[in-house]
Amino acid sequence: MEIKKAEFVISNTDVKACPTNGLPEYAFIGRSNVGKSSLINMLTNRKGLAKTSSKPGKTLLINHFIINDEWYLVDLPGYGYATAGKATREKLKKIIESYILFREELTCLFVLIDCRHEAQPIDLEFMEWLGVSGVPFSIIFTKADKLSRSSLNDSLNAYKEKLFEKWEELPPLFVTSSEKGDGRMEVLDYIESISNDIKK
Repeated sequence: MEIKKAEFVISNTDVKACPTNGLPEYAFIGRSNVGKSSLINMLTNRKGLAKTSSKPGKTLLINHFIINDEWYLVDLPGYGYATAGKATREKLKKIIESYILFREELTCLFVLIDCRHEAQPIDLEFMEWLGVSGVPFSIIFTKADKLSRSSLNDSLNAYKEKLFEKWEELPPLFVTSSEKGDGRMEVLDYIESISNDIKK
């Protein structure tokens, strides 16, 4: 897929205020500081489309970007902000869950995982909740350039083993580097294949 057009549309906290034209939506979510904004900018080839920050928790809204006038890329608030107050965490949880569970246009949710870290309970529990809720999702491992090839393979294999403890079959997995552009076409081609299936 070639992205010719990527534009910001709307930010909000209410799933009922999301766009109403019925286009498929591909949403991205992950724990704080996983590199979500950098990945979105890399995928769309628009350096400042999603606002990046060294301070975790920059995204506190549901952000819609329209791509090629055909589908929406949705930047969701992250989860697991240890420094956020209880009220903020509860508010974010409500925003995230209402979008994921009730947004009919959600076609696939991409869960971002920092490949440098071993499997974290909060990520595993979140993906288990998605499975129980029947939400289609894929996993994107980020920051692949931060590890050597052998360390990356070891990390990915260890993560898959952990997933197989609960899952009989794994969701689609992608390995990316926002710095080098690795995985860009694989993710975009996957989105395109899903959208093409929807049109049939």
